[in-house]
Amino acid sequence: MFHTEDGHALELRGVSKRYPGGVEALKGVDLAIERGGLAAIVGPSGSGKTTMLQIMGTLDRPTEGDVMVDGYDASTATDNELSALRAHRMGFVFQQFYLLDGMSAVDNVAGGLLYNGVHLGERRERAREALVRVGLGHRLDHEPNQLSGGEKQRTAIARAIVGRPAIVFADEPTGALDSRTGREIIELLRELNNDGATLVIITHDRDLADALPRQVQVRDGEIVDDSAIHDPVAA
Repeated sequence: MFHTEDGHALELRGVSKRYPGGVEALKGVDLAIERGGLAAIVGPSGSGKTTMLQIMGTLDRPTEGDVMVDGYDASTATDNELSALRAHRMGFVFQQFYLLDGMSAVDNVAGGLLYNGVHLGERRERAREALVRVGLGHRLDHEPNQLSGGEKQRTAIARAIVGRPAIVFADEPTGALDSRTGREIIELLRELNNDGATLVIITHDRDLADALPRQVQVRDGEIVDDSAIHDPVAA
């Protein structure tokens, strides 16, 4: 997989995505996010923001265009190379948590290292460290049904960061939470960004987006506004 050195954590160049039946989810999108950046991708349902997340996260391939992830050319990578890139360089947080019932918080988080070649003892130790980092040092052995919604999302964030990824993608991370808990999760994500991680947050919540330094607005598969000038990295 070809690797280049530049200041971008993510870059889309002329990216389009068409689905069978002629649906064009993305139309020639150009987007660059600097290393250490914090950006919200905003737009209504059907705007193309979820497709953009899937392509940036190498979960799907574009019909046309180039995708650069942390200096790697994902456009020419094999499926195995993309799997390795996700395992070692990315973390994902989703609205529905996707925690496994019957497993402790530690073991749910340790599962985030399953494909990193880390032995079980080290996986669990790093999981404990990640849970402490997100404020759940007192919930290590609790199972999902013993956790509040906010604690479940913190556990999911711990799982996303346990591999110390360069980039974290969060898809509607506050969508299943009340407003107070949602604000706490956003503050936690900002802290992770302050520690050096690049964060891309997909949301339709304008209050959440307004709390972030950069907003990329998507409509009908195109970027219609990009407040990059307010991004401390880009300014």
